[in-house]
Amino acid sequence: MKIGMIGFGGMANWHRETIADIEGLEIAGIYDIKKERVEFARECGLHVYNSLEELLGDKETELVLVATPNDLHKPLAIQAMRAGKHVVSEKPVTLSSQDLQEMMDVSAETGMYLTVHQNRRWDEDFLTLKKIYDENRLGEIYRIESRVHGSRGIPGDWRQEKEHGGGMILDWGVHLLDQILMLMKDVKLKKVYASVTNVTNQLVDDGFTAILTFENKVEVLVEVGTSNFIALPRWYMLGQNGTAIIKDWDLSGEIICAAGVNEEDVVPVRTAAGLTKTMAPRREDTIHRTELPVVKSDIRDFYRNVMAVIEKKEESRIKLPEVMRVMKLMEAIFEAARQNQVLDFEK
Repeated sequence: MKIGMIGFGGMANWHRETIADIEGLEIAGIYDIKKERVEFARECGLHVYNSLEELLGDKETELVLVATPNDLHKPLAIQAMRAGKHVVSEKPVTLSSQDLQEMMDVSAETGMYLTVHQNRRWDEDFLTLKKIYDENRLGEIYRIESRVHGSRGIPGDWRQEKEHGGGMILDWGVHLLDQILMLMKDVKLKKVYASVTNVTNQLVDDGFTAILTFENKVEVLVEVGTSNFIALPRWYMLGQNGTAIIKDWDLSGEIICAAGVNEEDVVPVRTAAGLTKTMAPRREDTIHRTELPVVKSDIRDFYRNVMAVIEKKEESRIKLPEVMRVMKLMEAIFEAARQNQVLDFEK
């Protein structure tokens, strides 16, 4: 199966490197409007199309990757589907739920497969957290915190520009929110509250904090920051019987659960203003420490699934109604922050 790439920036080059290790899939060529990216593609040994029309007219190419600035995903994906091509769109698939509905309608009309590169469903930190959650290792969960923190601001490209769909809600929020909604796949999200930051950029959000309340009473905090010089843990999950922490991408962390020992003789902590038993740490004989049950993954399975869907052998692992739910949640976060109010989400 051959794939053509519309846009050959950094993310498309990541796709190139990944596809090189996937049996049965090869790159037909790329099209980009930037001379330096065209030259780099040729250095990589790739065919370069002279125009978008030439790429879409290549009868040997079944599949197209749209890896352009966010505002171009919709028109290019629709043009490709109308040209008889299946489409993989980089995330976010587009800028609004209304736009996404138009894309879904064209997919249904043309019979062309449309999917979104929600690649962080394969992140091992997320899959490990999900395993802990699914296996009920902490007892009943009441709070989950998901964060990514950087200290360099927004990259100095179109991600700083509102008209191109810049900002951290669309750039990183789309990943973290998708992960949470996959974790809570069958649970209604009832309430949304959010705030955004503009520490380094006044045109788009350079960070946000969202508090999500689900029907099962689990409260989730999702946070992205780009001016955090000391990062908080990537994941922090609290249950009635224990706590799990995943500190960073390297999967450092642990699970600590109550060991069932009655802790009567608490040793108070002496603070500058007095003693506290409430905040005193548990003794080691009353807790049980375990390593994280690390889950391994293979990101190449994304494209293997795409090929299998086109060949009518599998169902898509990225379903458009799931993508729509994330899109509507991002819109709710923007609106909750604008109004500074808690919003109802799903009835």
